[in-house]
Amino acid sequence: MEENDQGAQRPDFIPEVGEEAVDAAPCSPCTVLTEQEQAELHSELQKVEDEIQTLSQVLAAKEKQVAEIKRKLGITPLNELKQNLSKGWHDVTTSTAYKKTSETLSQVGQKATTAFSSVGTAITRKLEDVRLQSFSNSFGNTPSFKSFEEKVETLKTKMSPKPSTSDIEEVSDSTPDGEPMIKQPDDTFSPDQQPH
Repeated sequence: MEENDQGAQRPDFIPEVGEEAVDAAPCSPCTVLTEQEQAELHSELQKVEDEIQTLSQVLAAKEKQVAEIKRKLGITPLNELKQNLSKGWHDVTTSTAYKKTSETLSQVGQKATTAFSSVGTAITRKLEDVRLQSFSNSFGNTPSFKSFEEKVETLKTKMSPKPSTSDIEEVSDSTPDGEPMIKQPDDTFSPDQQPH
């Protein structure tokens, strides 16, 4: 549906006001103006346009005056922006909603800090346990430690009393379960067996 059709269907539709709207607005066929009424309207139109022109000139002069005063005061557009932002931030931070939100976030932050601290302490303890366990395991398997163990074993062997030769024979003639280590050859016969 076109825009003109919408305006025709809605009686409350008011066209855009401005020079273009006035020029584009069709004359109403039922309104017939006399020459005197048309002259009065033209005169009023000229007055309003002159007032608009005057007000635009006054506004431009006032804006120029404000810019000059700000320049003399050292207020630059950047300083002005900073002041506006600062004032806006002050207004926000002094509002009740901001204060309540800030308090709530502060409490949440404190609780989170406490929780993270507890978790951090637990993790630190666990890592220390793992590190100590790993250190003791790896220390026991290092070549230096094994060399140290061998030296201690050698020293222990040298310091312990030497067994007598009879003890060695006793030890070497039998196994831990007491059976003799030396067996008779299979080709020997017991006295009740005779070779054929």
